[in-house]
Amino acid sequence: MKKATHITAVTLLLATLFSVSHSGHGLTTSSFGKTLSGDQFGPARAKGSALINELVKQQSIPGFSVAVAVKDRTVWSEGFGFADLEKKVAVSSKTQFRIGSLSKLLTAAALARAYEKNRIELDAPVQMYVPAFPQKGQEITIRQLAGHLSGIRQYSRDEYINPKHYGSLTESLNVFQESPLLFPPGTRYAYSSYGYDLLGAVIEGAVKQNFLAYVERQVFLPSKMKSTIADDARQTLPNRTCFYSRDSSGKVIDAPFTDLSDRLPAGGFLSTAEDLARFGAALLKDGFLKKETRTLMFTSQRTSDGKETGVGLGWRIGKDQKGRRIYHHGGDAIGARAFIILYPDQEIVVVMLSNLTFAQFAEKDATRLAELFMN
Repeated sequence: MKKATHITAVTLLLATLFSVSHSGHGLTTSSFGKTLSGDQFGPARAKGSALINELVKQQSIPGFSVAVAVKDRTVWSEGFGFADLEKKVAVSSKTQFRIGSLSKLLTAAALARAYEKNRIELDAPVQMYVPAFPQKGQEITIRQLAGHLSGIRQYSRDEYINPKHYGSLTESLNVFQESPLLFPPGTRYAYSSYGYDLLGAVIEGAVKQNFLAYVERQVFLPSKMKSTIADDARQTLPNRTCFYSRDSSGKVIDAPFTDLSDRLPAGGFLSTAEDLARFGAALLKDGFLKKETRTLMFTSQRTSDGKETGVGLGWRIGKDQKGRRIYHHGGDAIGARAFIILYPDQEIVVVMLSNLTFAQFAEKDATRLAELFMN
């Protein structure tokens, strides 16, 4: 996330004040492996496992999970380290991690599904579906929300950690809805998680159904995502990983408590690497979305002066160092770092998840893994 550098200091401070140290616990890697598609990719899995082991070791990441799908088949799924350091619970294929802003991709998929069913107009003003959202003097469209062109602000430093539980998406809009726009909608790109919270409320208003229920039915079910759920801080979830941060000295500690009910569409989901690999694979083939809808999702939007933003409906769009097309997104949350990359021409999906705040891995690391599974 673009705000990561701005909130690191406050996150570390809060983590220091409200967390328990794990200085006495080693971070020895404990891994499982799954061969789901024969032996063709054995050498790629071995090399990938070595790369992840090194990454985990270098950063002392408590727990890590990776999955790779090739041509709609999961060909590698492996876990490293611990979901719970205190109890020495190893990461398994069922371990659910916070996925941060990868949640936006699930919301964008829900939007695309509603669009295909003629339940929502992308160029309609947000008030068509959320009448109570304040007028800003300039129209904000649904398309602009999905592409971070709305002018709605991002979290402030004191909002990244949230102690309050919100009972509905509409209630969570109260945090930012009275804030002025940063710029006239459409004129600039500025990443906005709050824009995606509003997008979730828009979808809810358009389909006249609870947002989470709609995502479960229209995204999780057809994508065979059986382990992706909303992160509910009030519940004990048996497969949810513990969450970790670092203090100012770099020591791994328990992450501070935060309730993600204020940002479900933007960053409030839990998932597994395998589930997200299936989701990515579904986006690369016919069935889940129509071809023309996929083209819409993976085509860069433009500002009002014609400049490409590099973002379509949620996804970042680009090319790797060798000129191959990629769609990708990262996610940060308290106690989590996540990344997904899609190679549409090679039909490869790579998902990387961890339970450490601001663990350092992104496009370069995902690309290295993807290349192992090419050819």
